[in-house]
Amino acid sequence: QVQLVEPGGGLAQPGGSLRLSCAAPGFTFSSYAMSWARQAPGKGPEWVSGIYSDGSDTYYADSVKGRFTISRDNAKNTLYLQMNSLKPEDTALYYCAKDRVVGPPAYEYDYWGQGTQVTVSS
Repeated sequence: QVQLVEPGGGLAQPGGSLRLSCAAPGFTFSSYAMSWARQAPGKGPEWVSGIYSDGSDTYYADSVKGRFTISRDNAKNTLYLQMNSLKPEDTALYYCAKDRVVGPPAYEYDYWGQGTQVTVSS
């Protein structure tokens, strides 16, 4: 059974860092592109970053480019998001998501994590 489990999240000060993880048992993790998305209070969902199944290429929203780094460890079936130089506007519920089909990122998702809260505040 596919599961996307996101422990962590937390509180950081502006300019600080946090690292999110997403454990992904129950499917052939190494065959699927993965993404992170977020939803801030009162706003719609926003795609944040995506990564190829083998980690060979990554993509970022302009709002996080240069500050966030997506990565994956296919041996551990785990997706990561390193967030640096955090801003108050990064405060949101963050979700990992599995691409629906095998291959390059299609940005169509069939499974989502439960979400983890990130709060950036002084």
